[in-house]
Amino acid sequence: MQKASHAQGASDQPLLAQTIGRFFDDACERHGERLALRVRHQDVAWTYGELRGQVDRVACGLLRLGLQAGDRVGIWSQNRAEWVLVQFAAAKAGLVLVNINPGYRRAELEYALNKVGCRALVLSPSFKSSDYVEMIRDLAPELDRCGPGELRAERLPELRWVVRIGQQSLPGMLAFSALLAEPSADELAALQALGETLRAEQAVNIQFTSGTTGHPKGATLSHRNILNNAWFVGAAMRLGPADKLCIPVPLYHCFGMVMGSLSCLCHGAAMVFPAEGFDALSVLEAAQEERCTALHGVPTMFIAMLDHPRFAEFDLSSLRTGIMAGSPCPVEVMRRVIDRMHMAEVTICYGMTETSPVSLQSATDTPLEQRVATVGAVHPHVEVKIVDADGGIVPRGQSGELCVRGYSVMLGYWEDEEMTRAVIDADGWMHTGDLAAMGGDGAVNIVGRLKDMVIRGGENVYPREIEEFLYRHPKIQDVQVVGVPDARYGEELCAWIRLRDGERATEDEIRSFCQGQIAHYKIPRYIEFVDSFPMTVTGKIQKYLMRRTMVEKLGLSDARTA
Repeated sequence: MQKASHAQGASDQPLLAQTIGRFFDDACERHGERLALRVRHQDVAWTYGELRGQVDRVACGLLRLGLQAGDRVGIWSQNRAEWVLVQFAAAKAGLVLVNINPGYRRAELEYALNKVGCRALVLSPSFKSSDYVEMIRDLAPELDRCGPGELRAERLPELRWVVRIGQQSLPGMLAFSALLAEPSADELAALQALGETLRAEQAVNIQFTSGTTGHPKGATLSHRNILNNAWFVGAAMRLGPADKLCIPVPLYHCFGMVMGSLSCLCHGAAMVFPAEGFDALSVLEAAQEERCTALHGVPTMFIAMLDHPRFAEFDLSSLRTGIMAGSPCPVEVMRRVIDRMHMAEVTICYGMTETSPVSLQSATDTPLEQRVATVGAVHPHVEVKIVDADGGIVPRGQSGELCVRGYSVMLGYWEDEEMTRAVIDADGWMHTGDLAAMGGDGAVNIVGRLKDMVIRGGENVYPREIEEFLYRHPKIQDVQVVGVPDARYGEELCAWIRLRDGERATEDEIRSFCQGQIAHYKIPRYIEFVDSFPMTVTGKIQKYLMRRTMVEKLGLSDARTA
């Protein structure tokens, strides 16, 4: 009888029962003299003892505004020291931190703030082409006519406080420097007493999922959710007090704030932020100068670093581990990261915001062949299964939808029971929407998204399989495959190809490379040479935009929704 595609993660380490605030205090006590936070672009270097002092100031500052446990506080900023301070200060003060995508514009900001009823918003002055101050003043012109904390905006009815990072005072806004005022003994005692009333099961964070249709949904996560996930993510990397983790991924995303800063806290490691946003050269410089031992990134980031014209100048020999995640990790890229960046113990993760985020992860000693072919095994205290369209568990080796259950599953989408019930069933299983297959050893391979699977003439085609094959072509730097509508076969394959610098290729050359190597129906009918792919701020490829572009360019009739 074939074994079922079901696995449960065992561990001698019980789940942590503390709130993030209590764990934070204990960690700062244990690692007081060790480096906690290094932010190169702000010239910040704080020990754990110094970090606690700064966090306590901000926590007391937030409570001084009249915010109460359970209130939502938004943060709209690039990677900065203030982001980390607000992350831990909000948790200590019993507030729910609302991560707002740095790429949001007015309509998206308005929706997010109102959906969860933010009482306060901490914002950076600007980032790249976004003038955050201008956008919030457009949404709330009442700021020009009120004092800090007195906002009564028609379009943002719940928002009272706008806190601008920096020392400059603007009409209606509070300067972040005001939150850093030295707290009184009574304020510190009140903060400590408040911490004793908080429970690990309470909400601490809301992260908006980047849906391809409709409004983003606010995944609501508890202290228990993300603290435990951060602990086990770090444990899988064998992270410890001697490690320095370079974090070029954005803090507003789980990758930055859970797998990055919170994971460092859990294991006493140092957080190193190389720049406000991802910049390949800044990461290489930080890894060398700070002697980082670990590095996080999505595949596109690693590709950019490896292919940087100055890559060979940098000594990356201190690197040992880290995480490559966020989208499928091309085998050839993984090999180059291990060989050329010295990251012999790099791990692969699979997860989603709704599961805090990581459910599957490879170990530092997972054999290379398995590491590059799977996303690892189930995390401790997490249960996974792979099911068919009727909900039945499929045999190992057969593909189906991946489902996750355990401590890491979110509390739900904020004030959206209908959408919550659509993804979390009555038995507590989170239906991920990802196609996966489980091997005999329990390791899982992500085949693709249910909605990305291409059905050509009745054949199920998984874009990732074709992408992995095309990565072998010596001229191809990056490739993404999508399905586009076709009158005869229902769908046809389209490959977007980014060539290496200085290389040229033709469509016929690419098809000839495929001929006889993969089944004829898997050879892309359409080939588009591009300089870049549409991506989210976190580096995820937006395939629905690729599909939409090709439908318009080729004049196809698309009956399929994004």
